[in-house]
Amino acid sequence: MALLLFSMMMVYAQSQVIPGAWRTEYYLPMLEGKRVAVCGNQTSLVDTCRYEFLSPDSNIVVINCPQKSLRSAEMPHLVDVLLANKVQVVKIFCPEHGFRGNAEAGAHIASGVDEKTGLPIISLYGNNKKPQASQLEDVDVIVFDLQDVGCRFYTYISTLHYVMEAAAENGVEVIVLDRPNPNGYFVDGPVLKPQWKSFVGMHPVPVVYGMTIGEYACMVNGEGWLSESRTCKLTVVTINGYTHRTRYTLPVRPSPNLPNDEAIYLYPSLCFFEGTNVSIGRGTEYPFQMYGSPQMTKGDYTFTPQPIKGVSENPPCKGKLCRGYFLYPMAHDSLKTSNRLSLEYLINAYRCTSDKSVFFTNAAFFDKLAGTDQLRKQIVQGLTEEQIRATWQADLDSFMVVRERYLLYE
Repeated sequence: MALLLFSMMMVYAQSQVIPGAWRTEYYLPMLEGKRVAVCGNQTSLVDTCRYEFLSPDSNIVVINCPQKSLRSAEMPHLVDVLLANKVQVVKIFCPEHGFRGNAEAGAHIASGVDEKTGLPIISLYGNNKKPQASQLEDVDVIVFDLQDVGCRFYTYISTLHYVMEAAAENGVEVIVLDRPNPNGYFVDGPVLKPQWKSFVGMHPVPVVYGMTIGEYACMVNGEGWLSESRTCKLTVVTINGYTHRTRYTLPVRPSPNLPNDEAIYLYPSLCFFEGTNVSIGRGTEYPFQMYGSPQMTKGDYTFTPQPIKGVSENPPCKGKLCRGYFLYPMAHDSLKTSNRLSLEYLINAYRCTSDKSVFFTNAAFFDKLAGTDQLRKQIVQGLTEEQIRATWQADLDSFMVVRERYLLYE
């Protein structure tokens, strides 16, 4: 394994977080004379205004702007920054939700052409999850820059796996521009068992793994999780001013149905419902910030999911009055201090469902999300949250030992 790790230089005060993509002077020299593919989406933005170049004679392009940081709407895209600096970008790879991030979960993502740059866009979501050898013939380096949210079933880490695997097989280098994990301050949930491996869970890690995507890449390489235990040539450009205690608000929503901190904090707990008959607010103004269904007999909140173009065009329980609970008011303050996901919502919804035989509408998918069929069976058996948690602990303890080897931040 070849790993080049840049030290976290204190260009700014410790309280300021500078993602790897913003530290352009570290990775631009590495791209000189190379054919580059970018794996990115709408989160791959670069705040050039906040960066203080260490070399006075640097020829890196700096956008003329005021002293304050740019708003996300004003930040240039990584692809534009690379092209402005004469980097030979030959193509773009994009994950679930597309290059501009405007496709709902599970929607087919077609390949195409970026209207702004004219570069070909190759979808890595659908039938072509892994870059093909023919798609890498004209590529020396893949620059990977996606904003993760730290949950096993969020598919950007699965895309990372396949990018690294294809790179290892074809002698292509991978540079990961690291970004903070908004759920990076805790580790929790059942660890995935091999028989439930899928694109929503590829590795033996818990639901919440407490690592940045750069740290995760190191673990994929170091644990031999690529095909035939290969390793790719990997460089991680680290985040400045970040620790795993850092609370970080994402400047851009990472996908259409995670619009704010509250949704991101609730996501690890509510995504289990995607395998049930319960709505978690897709088709409302507050996705992943509520739960309810027409079959629930209790709850102090009602809502009716409706199609929202580009976000939830066919949401679960569409047009049906759902009874349940609105979680937004408590999500930010209580979840960010709890250091664990919650099973309370799942257990409560099952108990409050009038016909329990229809609760797990897609049991196979629920088990893939959980990484095991044990959780579903425990819910049906009526176990309490603490009883269920006790069955995770040994696997969590083992994972923590593995995780420790790859942490790049305090």
